[in-house]
Amino acid sequence: MPNWNQVLNEANATGSAFDVLRRQYLAQLHAKTGRNVIAYYSGWLQKPEVKGSEINDEDKNGLMTAVHQLDRSLGLDLVLHTPGGETAATESIVHYLRAMFGTNMRAIVPQLAMSGGTMISCACREILMGKPSSLGPIDPQFGSIPAHGVLEEFQRAITETKADPGTIPVWQAIVAKYSPSLLGECQKAINWSNQMTKEWLESGMFLGDADAATKATAVVKELADHAVTLSHARHLPIERCRAIGLRVTALEDDQDLQERVLSVHHACMLTLSATQAFKLIENHKGVAFIKVAQRVLVAQA
Repeated sequence: MPNWNQVLNEANATGSAFDVLRRQYLAQLHAKTGRNVIAYYSGWLQKPEVKGSEINDEDKNGLMTAVHQLDRSLGLDLVLHTPGGETAATESIVHYLRAMFGTNMRAIVPQLAMSGGTMISCACREILMGKPSSLGPIDPQFGSIPAHGVLEEFQRAITETKADPGTIPVWQAIVAKYSPSLLGECQKAINWSNQMTKEWLESGMFLGDADAATKATAVVKELADHAVTLSHARHLPIERCRAIGLRVTALEDDQDLQERVLSVHHACMLTLSATQAFKLIENHKGVAFIKVAQRVLVAQA
């Protein structure tokens, strides 16, 4: 007969109904693919006010927890739902995952993998998307300010003031809001983002292709050029992702796979909606790293 502590530990390991369902569907997806499965989910849509839902360095702790004791020869299917986040953290996460699985990784995007999430997807050998799925532009942001937008605005200021010196007072007021070093930082951020994404495409998705560099350059041009994408929030559906040259497989091509992926997706989204969780990283064995929003109770007089 188990004692009190053993029963308590068993209850904690079983988790809530949401945990049970999520783990069941992750195991079913693994049974279908025969590959390691990790769900990497952000709750930014459900809890936009909570800090930490973006890609950040702490996520690597979650991925290390989920990767531990997996059979790495099986590769990785990363079920990804994220708004993106820090460029340095994104680079570090890709470096870690490739150290664990090489380039034997597939990104599965049931709904959204924006910005840094798109960059992680580009580091995989293949991306699986469905009709509701979207990737997004990878142009760097400084807060809510696009780096490309800053450079474009300065260039416009130079062009217009040269053509009409009378516009100088107007442009002085506009460019005064930027710090003196911002131009250089914007260009560095753009170069960094573009270079790493191009290298990941060449060494992963297009590895072995005779024209890998040309393909990677074309993809980065489409994803990173603010003049092409127009907005950092732009949603790029599967047809557009294929058109720009990404190697994308449609989930609809395998109905059973699609149903298992969407079951995982819905279970994760319900967890983020109905609980205090705002970041979820979990593998098909039920090993999870979950960040929970803290409630602050204020006593009323």
